[in-house]
Amino acid sequence: MDSNRVLLDFQIPIQDAVSTLQFAPLSNNLLVSSWDSILRLYDVDNCTLRLELTSEAALLDCCFQNESLALSAASDGCIRRYELQSGIFETVGKHDDSVTHIRYSDQTCQIVTAGLDGKIQLWDTRNEKSLSFVRNMGSDVISMSLSGFNLIVASGACVYLLDLRNLEKSIQLKDSYMKVPVACVSSVPYSEGVAVGSVDGRVALDIACLDQTDDIRYTFRCHPKSKAAKNHLESVNDIVFNPIHHGAFATGDNAGFVSIWDFRRKTRILELPRFPNSVASLSYNCGGELLAVASSCTYQEANEREEPPQVFLHNVMGK
Repeated sequence: MDSNRVLLDFQIPIQDAVSTLQFAPLSNNLLVSSWDSILRLYDVDNCTLRLELTSEAALLDCCFQNESLALSAASDGCIRRYELQSGIFETVGKHDDSVTHIRYSDQTCQIVTAGLDGKIQLWDTRNEKSLSFVRNMGSDVISMSLSGFNLIVASGACVYLLDLRNLEKSIQLKDSYMKVPVACVSSVPYSEGVAVGSVDGRVALDIACLDQTDDIRYTFRCHPKSKAAKNHLESVNDIVFNPIHHGAFATGDNAGFVSIWDFRRKTRILELPRFPNSVASLSYNCGGELLAVASSCTYQEANEREEPPQVFLHNVMGK
């Protein structure tokens, strides 16, 4: 075992696939949603499971509203909000089909959700259970990322930029970044930009750099060639940018590999030892020194490895 890698102990093991990991905005509390219908809150600093909350359906995504409130998206179409001190939760609203993505905007105080009904919905938290906007994307939302007012949405074969202040209008960023289906999108938290991961192991970067003459625009393969000179065609399941160390970002794929990159230098900083299962989700803590990794099946492929779901922490400063 890598000395910089720690396996989290959840007392009772997670029983089904992990959908999402997310660190809290200001602390090292880690939120974990999974297909076993349980939302878990893990206190990393004290190595303690603080909370387990059971829902009525598989949890397909989660996020923090703030340090004391969390949100989940579920297969029964429900959007739930949890008070993390008391464990009390309520249903905020509902989609016509499974809710697959959920984010919270500090700028507009809105919950942003997307589902298999092809809709993006916004819920104003300042008004009780208030559905403030609905937009039909015309096809399933594959991935969604939010930074500031910018909402990046992958739907069908396209990637769109939407402004939360004017959601009627959208900008199609490119017809196709890589001429293959998109697997994930990720906003850059400190700049105007996006990273797009594909199902065949490529990442496209499109980032505006104010401190450089030229913007960052290029595409690369996470694993260029194997020893047999064959391309590594595993889906890039998640991409996260380090919030402190600008330029650094991590990718996780369906074969269980996590790599950390520097997009300015166009180099790989580090490749972590292979994880036991697919990498389903990644999250940096607010200090940028810890990277949480969900090693779990993703139900993407019939021949996917099905080791028990696990959550690891890697100290990226120790490398």
